[in-house]
Amino acid sequence: MDLILWRHADAEYGPPDLERALTPLGQRQAEAMAAWLKPRLPDDTRVLASPARRAQQTAAALTKRAKVVDALAPGASPEAILEACGWSPVGDGCVLVAGHQPTLGRVAGHLLGIQGTVAVRKGAIWWLTGRAREGSPVVLTACLSPSMITE
Repeated sequence: MDLILWRHADAEYGPPDLERALTPLGQRQAEAMAAWLKPRLPDDTRVLASPARRAQQTAAALTKRAKVVDALAPGASPEAILEACGWSPVGDGCVLVAGHQPTLGRVAGHLLGIQGTVAVRKGAIWWLTGRAREGSPVVLTACLSPSMITE
């Protein structure tokens, strides 16, 4: 199974948190990453988004069919993310999650066997691929930030 963790792009500051929108920079970041992802994603990729507006706008740069999942809200646990995705390293399919730091970094760290939280920059993706091998059931397929695409 492939799991793509996509942190929402640059967003406005201020409350209420769930209503914060992408900035113009954030919109460009989301569009650049979506353009990179589109030709690489399997056709049957499921796209899940946090209920936060900024995460939904990030996912919308890729598809208008993202499913909003309350369990992906800011502050969600890594376990909630993995459960919402139906994560199985030996499973089939691809799931993309548009969500938040530090949760996405905790998910990536957990799956890669890294203690603590890894840094997931705004608008960046961590593409993890499960495999049925002893010792390393997950590999990092891609780690890319929008600045790597647009600069």
